[in-house]
Amino acid sequence: MATKRKTAKKTFVQPVEQYQMQPQKSGPSMVLVLLLVAISFFTGYLFFKVQSLEKGGGTAQQLEQTAPPRPTELKITKPTTDEHWRGSKDAKFVLVEYSDLECPFCKQAHPTLQKLLSENEGKMAWVFRHYPLTFHPKAQKSAEAVECASEQGGDDAFWKMTDAIYEKMPDVELTGMADLANNVGLDGAALQTCMDSNKFAQKVKDQQAEGTKAGVQATPSNVIYNLSNGKNLLVEGALPYEQFKPQLDAFMK
Repeated sequence: MATKRKTAKKTFVQPVEQYQMQPQKSGPSMVLVLLLVAISFFTGYLFFKVQSLEKGGGTAQQLEQTAPPRPTELKITKPTTDEHWRGSKDAKFVLVEYSDLECPFCKQAHPTLQKLLSENEGKMAWVFRHYPLTFHPKAQKSAEAVECASEQGGDDAFWKMTDAIYEKMPDVELTGMADLANNVGLDGAALQTCMDSNKFAQKVKDQQAEGTKAGVQATPSNVIYNLSNGKNLLVEGALPYEQFKPQLDAFMK
């Protein structure tokens, strides 16, 4: 009796079942079937991997059912005040955000992080690290734009431009970055010249490479870092304030 072929199951993060083929068939038609199965399998995997990367995973129930457990911490480089720092420079805890300025989930998470920083003034700071996803066409140059803003006005200008981009995305175009810079008190023409020069392209790519090496797999990925002992807590995705706050509070006790 021929072995019954199992139907491939699509998963949220990665496929976990493989096809069992009927061994007695051969010839060109069987080769074609195998080829089609392989293409279908890879296409399904790629689609769900991309969705997972952008969304930062699914609901807790989806992740439990379809994906291996994610780590609770990452081996990131220690945050320093030489980076784009927001908040007290004497803070014991730093929220290191790996983010994509075109990512809709990063935009959704941004007000939550602002609120948490405000509530933990003096105790927690915030550092931004670039992680532009390749399927977001405006992400890389937007990251360069905020670096160009920083060149003009330091961290204050960096965060003003970051806030403005998140507020206007996805409607703002790369050609509108100069006007956006003017609106936050910067020299838009100088910022455009800086962007056109690709001056900060490698810096953005280096930050993304550091994140990838550390294990970042989603945007936004927030790593709450204890500067006193190097321990950290990974919080992935655009969690609502009500879900993020208890995790942050528990870690900072």
